[in-house]
Amino acid sequence: MGAVSVLKARPARPPSLPGNTRPAKQRAGRTPTGPGRRRQRAGMLMVAPALLHAALWIGLPVVASVFLAFTKYDVLTPPQFVGLDNFKEMLDDAVFRKSIVNTVIYTFFTVPFGMMLGLLLALALHTGLKARGIFRTAIFLPQVTATVAIALVWLWIYNPNNGLLNALLSFVGIDGPAWLSSTTWALPSVILVGVWQGIGMKMLIYLAALQSLPRELYEAASVDGASKARQFFSITLPLLKPATFFVLITSMITAFQAFDQIYILTEGGPANSTTMMTYEIYKSAFREFRVGYASAQSLVLFVLLMGFTLVNRRIMGGTRGHN
Repeated sequence: MGAVSVLKARPARPPSLPGNTRPAKQRAGRTPTGPGRRRQRAGMLMVAPALLHAALWIGLPVVASVFLAFTKYDVLTPPQFVGLDNFKEMLDDAVFRKSIVNTVIYTFFTVPFGMMLGLLLALALHTGLKARGIFRTAIFLPQVTATVAIALVWLWIYNPNNGLLNALLSFVGIDGPAWLSSTTWALPSVILVGVWQGIGMKMLIYLAALQSLPRELYEAASVDGASKARQFFSITLPLLKPATFFVLITSMITAFQAFDQIYILTEGGPANSTTMMTYEIYKSAFREFRVGYASAQSLVLFVLLMGFTLVNRRIMGGTRGHN
């Protein structure tokens, strides 16, 4: 009787809902059937060209570069495995060490100053400024202009004899230096070009992020009597954290890969005062045909970028929770 009463007291299994009549094990399976399988095939076909392109033009070169970093290869003869000899040579290469220092200095100044100016311009254009479209286009235009064309314009601006910058300085009685021929002024001149060219993209990203912020928070803060400055530091900056992290990482990658303006403006001179890691990699690979050594230099550049990215992510403390 006890067993019968227990069986009678056991609640009945709830009826199956329509469309959910398959067994639990079958429903838990991840293998799509019918329309789901067709959608999966269609999706794979759509992404196949992009995957093939990435595998051929990104994946294979990366693997080849890592392999060649441990070889001696000059394009004309087969690669010869040399182990860590390329990396040992880099330790004794004073010019490459100088390029690392110059790249870090270039990044240290172009990234924060560019981000600050981009944010200020985005805040200005986010207000009811007249002719905002014209200003946005003018600020963003250098971003979509060929770097070679920009460098040629700045070559004229920096010209010590008839350049625009020295002409403006002469009006206030200052005799401008030979900007790109001076070991003192060459690197700051290149940094100025990098900051100016990169402001447009930073401004655009910050402007898009500002336009997505909830207005209710600012209205509530205004009701509570918070000033504009307090709203900026307590609401705007914390909510812009994901955009700031994205701008920081992309700006650092762009700064570490600076090459075109260096090649056109200074070719790494004078006295290697403006040489960058990418320019040294170019010289090793395409002027000296030391592809193995250039691959090792590229690997060092990749490791530095990855390290800076991880450190920045740790400093930023993640980006979720502030959207």
